[in-house]
Parts: sequence; C-alpha cells; structure tokens
Amino acid sequence: MPKVSVIIPSYNHEKYISETIYSVLRQSYQDFEILITDDYSSDNTIKIIKEFNDPRIRLFCFPKNRGAAVAANNCIKEARGEFIAMLSSDDIFNPDKLAKQVSYLEENTDVGAVFSYAHIIDDDGNDFNQENHFYKQIFLQPNRTRFEWLNHFFFKGNCLCHPSALVRKKCYNDVGQYDERFAQLPDFDFWIRLCMKYNIYIIPEELIKFRIRNNEANASGNRPETRIRHQIECKQILNNYCSPEVRNNFYKIFPEAGLDVTHNQDVEESIYLQIALLAIKVSLPAYQSFGIDKLYELLDSRNDTFEKIIKKYAFDFTNLIAITGQYDVYGFISKENLSLELEQTKAELERSQSQFQQTQTELERSQSQFQQTQTELERSQSQFQQTQTELERSQSQFQQTQTKLERSQLQFQQTQTELERSYSQFQQTQTELERSYSQFQQTQTELERSQSQFQDTQMKLENLQSLLQQTQVKLKSCQSELHYNQLELQQLQTKITAMESSKFWKLRKVWFQLKSGLGLEGNE
Repeated sequence: MPKVSVIIPSYNHEKYISETIYSVLRQSYQDFEILITDDYSSDNTIKIIKEFNDPRIRLFCFPKNRGAAVAANNCIKEARGEFIAMLSSDDIFNPDKLAKQVSYLEENTDVGAVFSYAHIIDDDGNDFNQENHFYKQIFLQPNRTRFEWLNHFFFKGNCLCHPSALVRKKCYNDVGQYDERFAQLPDFDFWIRLCMKYNIYIIPEELIKFRIRNNEANASGNRPETRIRHQIECKQILNNYCSPEVRNNFYKIFPEAGLDVTHNQDVEESIYLQIALLAIKVSLPAYQSFGIDKLYELLDSRNDTFEKIIKKYAFDFTNLIAITGQYDVYGFISKENLSLELEQTKAELERSQSQFQQTQTELERSQSQFQQTQTELERSQSQFQQTQTELERSQSQFQQTQTKLERSQLQFQQTQTELERSYSQFQQTQTELERSYSQFQQTQTELERSQSQFQDTQMKLENLQSLLQQTQVKLKSCQSELHYNQLELQQLQTKITAMESSKFWKLRKVWFQLKSGLGLEGNE
C-alpha cells in the first residue's frame, strides 16, 4: 500500500494538468499514488491525463459537473495511503514537498496535518508581481496552538494554503470530509473541524507553487459571485463554533471573553451568548447575521435558555432590539444613504442640465465664431502648405548642408589629429630649438672671442701690408737690378759662346782631356 495518496480534483485545466502531474512524479519521495477525479471537463483535460502511462495514476470521471468538494471527497474515499496530499490541478509541488512533510508527520504523531508556505506564480508560471494582491502574503503565517488557530479562524478567516496540506487520512475519518454544499470555503470549514481535535503545523518553506490565474479565474478568485457566496458560506461555517469541542475549551480559544465560566452549570448558554456577541462585533455581514440569529435562538421563550439568559446575564429583549437596530446587516441604511445620494445627484444633474442649455447657447455662438475661425484657418492652412513647401526645400538644403558639415567634421577630426601630431613635433622642435639657442649663445661667445682675435690679426695684417709695400718697392728695385744683371749675363754668355767656338778653346779642351787620360791633375 502506498504511504501517500495525492488527490487531484480537476476541471477544464488542460493548460496546467500535465505540469501538475509531472510535479508529483518528480518527487524525491516516491511512495505514493495519484488519484484524479475529473468533474466533467469540456476541454482536453481527460485526454492529457490518459497520456500518462504510470500505474500509480488512477482516474475517475464524473458523468456531470458536481463540484470540487464532491470530486475531492471521491478521491479521499478511493485513497489507500496513510497520508492525503491535496493538489489543485493548476498548482505545482516542489521536488522535496512530500519528503519533508511525510518526515514531519512521522516524527510528530500529535499533529494531524502539515502545511507550508507557497511561491505565488501567474497564469504562465512566472513570478506573480502584484505585491498588494490578497494571496501574496496571506499564507506567510506563524505557527499557533490549535486553540490559537480556532481564534484566528473566527476573527480573521482562512489563511492556510489548501494545496500545501498533507493530512492524516484518519483525520478525515474523525472530523468528516469536505462539506459538499460549499464551493468557496470547504477547506476553511474542514480546518476549523480539524483544529477542534488536532494540532497543525506550517513548515516555513515554499514547498508548492500556487497559481493566480488571469482575470481572477481561480475558484477562489475575487469576483462578485464568489464574494456573495463567501459571505453565505461563512455564516454557515460559524456554526462549528457552537460545537461541544468549543464549549469545552471556550476560554482557551477566546481568552478575550474574560470571565471563566468553565464550572458554571449553565455554561452552554453563557458560551453561546458570548459567541454570538463576539461574532456581532466582527464588521462582516456574515458574522453579524450569525450572531443575531444565535441571540434570537437563545431568547426564544419556548426554549429553556430564555429564562436563564435573562436572569443570569441581564440580557433580554431590549438588548436584542438595540442590537438589531444598530447593525445594518442587510445594508438597508446603506441603500437609503445611497438613495439620498442618488436624489442629491439627480438635483445636481438637473442643475447641470440648466447649465448645459446655457452652455449650448454659448456653444452655438462659439460655433459661428468657429466657422469664421475655420475660414481663417483654411487661409492659414494654404499659407502653411506654402510654408511647408519652403520648409521641405529648406530641409533638403539643410540635409545637404548637414552632409557637408559631417564631411567637414570628418576633415576637422583628421586635421585635429594632424594638428595633435604637429603639436607633438612642435614640442620636439621647441626642445631642439632651446638646445640650439644654448649652442648659439656658446657660439656667440666664441664669435666675440674670435672677433677680438680677428681685430688683432687685422692690425698685424695692416702692419704686414705696410711691410709688404716696402718690400714690393725693394723688390721692384731688385727686379730692375736683376734685369740689368740679366742683360749683362746675356752679353757675357754671348762672349763665352764666341770664345768656345774659337780654335783656342777647342785645343784647350783637347789638352785637358789628354791630361786626364794620362792621370795628370789639373784644372781646366
């Protein structure tokens, strides 16, 4: 036998049912069965379910629509597991959901059901981002004793996430299954009956994904019909607080009631009176109607409680009459106030109609002015069209100019780049120039020194020139003498040549050659 029975009531959820079933099949804890009761879906929900080939899945199909609570109870009736896990056919289990909750229930045998937080998603499975939505924070509850939970349910209403629950099957046997008369609050009714006998616990982790459908399409969505039905069902569910379990633990559940009447032999009447008065103080029609109904029952003179309530608690018809005139349970005063507001609005409307007629006369006058203005406007339109043509021409010129400007801008950027490069070269040249200027100053100093030397040399040169001139005069004199000597020499040579050609010189030459040949010394 499986340890866990996962029950899934389904109805027209072809878009979500596959992901819902897969989220169960992929659990880390695998000792389970899946029971699905389809409530006469008109879409492909059943076809999609039958495509899953897993022997742990059992499908039951209703021949007509009977309601979600009936479908859930059918699954519970067929369940074989020790624990029942409720799952809506558009919600999703996280992988460790069953493992963590089964472990907790096995370790805490006094707990009848375990819940968890929920991760809220939208119709497409994305994070739900409407921070002010009712379901965004409602499931983030602290843990309480079962008596504190009953108090919270009475004054605050339902706040437990139904598809996060794992419930012992014996709890359904002890307190009953879901009330099939309820469409909005069958789970809320069950939680109250459950906490009459069992503790519950919330694991502070997001173990499921709870889907908020578009246009409030959830069964619990905020729509006019669900709000009406919610109040009607809530009044019926409050009758659970008239049970023996509440009577026996009244001041544990409602410590704010003050007086402990546990040992009062008329405890039942006093507790019902207290419950009725507590309910009337809650500012909701269902609670106030429930409380007033209970007061009528207690003060029914045909009942034994009538005399006891009047004598022991000083509560009689005058108190009842005062209460029934104080609380506008059925909204009569609200309707009268609304009617009064409607009459005032009607008077305002008539006043507005008169003003409208005046305004209409003004409007007709304005229409005449409008026609004149329209004629002027047409004339202006003609001028405007001419101006527009000029503007288009100007725009064309502007675009051409803009193109030139862009080209110039590109050239400017290139020139700027060249300028930056030239500036870099200028800085280098400036550095070189400064170095050259330093060398120039050194050269200038050398030049001045050379100039001084030049002047000295020039003076010496002038002296030399004077000497040269004197020397040139002497040279000319010498040249003249030399010329004279040359003339004399030429004359002498002529004479010598004449002598050598004479016979005497020829004989003399022969003589000296002979002498030389004989080894005799002698001059020529």
